[in-house]
Amino acid sequence: MLRRVVAGGGIGNFVEWFDYAVYGYLATTIATVFFPSDNRAVSMLATFAAFGVSFLLRPLGGLFFGKLGDRVGRQHTLVTVIVMMSASTFVIGLLPTHGQIGFLAPVLLVLVRCIQGFSAGGEYAGASSFVIEHAPANKRATYASVLPMSTTLAFIAAAGLTALLTSSLSEPDFTSWGWRLPFLIAGPLGLIGLFIRRNVEDTPAFRKVQSEGKVAGAPLKETLRTQRKPILLLLGFLMTNSVGYYMLATYLPSYFQERVDLSSGTTLFTNMAALLLLVVFIAVFAVLADRIGRKPIMLGSCIAFVVLTIPAFLLAQQESVAALLGAQAILAVAQAGTSAVTSLLLVEMFPTRVRYTSASVSYNLAYMLFGGTAPFVATLLVSQTGSGLAPAVYITVIAIISVIAVMQIKETKDVSLLTDTDVQKPSPAAVPVAQQVD
Repeated sequence: MLRRVVAGGGIGNFVEWFDYAVYGYLATTIATVFFPSDNRAVSMLATFAAFGVSFLLRPLGGLFFGKLGDRVGRQHTLVTVIVMMSASTFVIGLLPTHGQIGFLAPVLLVLVRCIQGFSAGGEYAGASSFVIEHAPANKRATYASVLPMSTTLAFIAAAGLTALLTSSLSEPDFTSWGWRLPFLIAGPLGLIGLFIRRNVEDTPAFRKVQSEGKVAGAPLKETLRTQRKPILLLLGFLMTNSVGYYMLATYLPSYFQERVDLSSGTTLFTNMAALLLLVVFIAVFAVLADRIGRKPIMLGSCIAFVVLTIPAFLLAQQESVAALLGAQAILAVAQAGTSAVTSLLLVEMFPTRVRYTSASVSYNLAYMLFGGTAPFVATLLVSQTGSGLAPAVYITVIAIISVIAVMQIKETKDVSLLTDTDVQKPSPAAVPVAQQVD
């Protein structure tokens, strides 16, 4: 059962982030196909704006699926999420281009990405609750590491597939139809995830709340009334996690292709190598988090971003393969610490009865405000300042804010997921399942 739980959590994350990764790696092609312009900077800004707009729907999706997950269960909700998510990604691969239907092409692209963003809003927080609530208490970080690792593996797979297609197809063929193939793969992946998730039972923590008649009748209201402080503190930490990840895995490949005199295949190769290193260090930091706690890991990683981001960007400007590898490796190790503990904090900082909702609010707000906008903000900063170091300064400022937030977060290593519902007295919103009317 635990193996199926881990597989079910991992496959959904893989589908979600595979789409976002493919979009990032194909940003230069998408700019040509959907947002053609005589001004290349305008095309790229429009492309990343379309990337970021889907994040506006993530909080709404998080609220919808979070409420559903806290009332009817994690398993049923995650089945719905993966169907919507994989189907919308698949549809992107079928869309007509600007050359075929004009301005309706980018409109349709944005619409489908909004649907994808809405469904994705219920994925990571729900998968985190699903996996971690099943995991042994002393190995929660180890089992939880499958989530950020599957996310990173999705980026690696997307980068590898993109590199394979760009190297094996002519540029006209790739621009004409080759770019569609990575999106179409989401269809069969979603069917696999659906099969796995339909054949696992819900978590012990949720079933305990359900059997005791403590399921929240209005989880959003209860979340806003009782969880405001932990949500804000977690948001402060997730700022760096979201910005760091999207800079490393989405923005930097396009940034290097535009500014560094190396082939697109070479830049993708260096990014894949950095992401493989990220996977390795996520596993390392997860084991450490089980032994020494979550707070030392997240504090150390945020400080690493403060100290090392600008030197990493300076190194990348040397325009050699070794320099690109070194720069991205530095950022990957810093990012690994934040990634290893994010899913843990989403679960351990909130009580079971409103966990899915509270985690969704925190996670999706962070990724809407900071993650999804990171490529656009970085592109805009470079365009306005003319400095390739502007994105590094932006990351550094974000990381300083995260350090301040992390200092105020309590250690959650020894929190019991089965008894934390008894810490707070049941609110008026807590009513038996049969009497829920909200």
